[in-house]
Amino acid sequence: MLRLSTETATLRLAQPFRISGYVFETAEVLVVTLDDGKHRGRGEGAGAYYLGDDIAKMRADIAAAHDAIVAGPTRAQLRDLMPAGGARNAVDAALWELEARRSGTPVWRLAGLSKAPRPIVTTFTVSADTPGAMAGVARGYAQARSIKVKLTGELALDLARVAAIRAARPDVWLGVDGNQGFGRDALDALIAGLLPHRVSLLEQPLARGAECDLDGYRSAIPIAGDESLLTLADVAGAKGRFDVVNIKLDKCGGLTEGLLMAHEARRLGLGVMVGTMIGTSLATAPGFVLGQLADLVDLDGPTFLAEDRQPAVRYADGLLDAGPEVWGG
Repeated sequence: MLRLSTETATLRLAQPFRISGYVFETAEVLVVTLDDGKHRGRGEGAGAYYLGDDIAKMRADIAAAHDAIVAGPTRAQLRDLMPAGGARNAVDAALWELEARRSGTPVWRLAGLSKAPRPIVTTFTVSADTPGAMAGVARGYAQARSIKVKLTGELALDLARVAAIRAARPDVWLGVDGNQGFGRDALDALIAGLLPHRVSLLEQPLARGAECDLDGYRSAIPIAGDESLLTLADVAGAKGRFDVVNIKLDKCGGLTEGLLMAHEARRLGLGVMVGTMIGTSLATAPGFVLGQLADLVDLDGPTFLAEDRQPAVRYADGLLDAGPEVWGG
């Protein structure tokens, strides 16, 4: 039998973070620890705000599965024991690390990677603000090779934001995230306005539930599904609607499910992106393992915090690196 403990933490952001319809000043996370008396494993989950997956829901999910969790399920069994979401993500991460420490095998080997993880390019996100303020943030990301811009669904203002950032940073890969803020009737104008600024990805422009509006739509800019694609069950429906699947461990319920999603997306000829909610380095490290299989990586969550957990992942020269001392060693 395992000992299960949980704690919650309220993470303070260095600056307010604005997206379409929301402003975040803090983020609440749930940390799970599993201990067999000799080894322990840890995981952090934040849930998905747009699904109502908050601390109360995550705690309820843990309580409902408590007896099954302390019995020591496999990660595959956990997928059937708990619903997808932040709680299962935290438990799944704890099981990965516990197995790594018990076996003396790092998580990346357990995950089937053929070689040790390498530092990977990650995007740095600019939250929604005035065009001038956003351009200033983009200039401040001096190390960034890749920048993602949060939009709010106000077409003229959003295009002005993108134009200002591109002028400030003509050197970077640039993507935008609609966060469900646009309607189908605005899509043609949005894409036409983004093209002159060399935007390489348009993430989740339409609301979750409106995926059928993209059936057969031909976009000059690849479209990624985020809120529309939660778990492995959603990946098959992405074909013909999205070009890229954005996998977030808090949505899908952990690295175990994330790996299945990545392999299925590849099988269907779709691109793979790994994203994150706002969280500490403990939440970022499992995504870093999955990021080794991805085309695009958006794992800058800890950069928004006033204070990160230690030991921490490292950001340098536009790259993310997460050593085994952070998680999974």
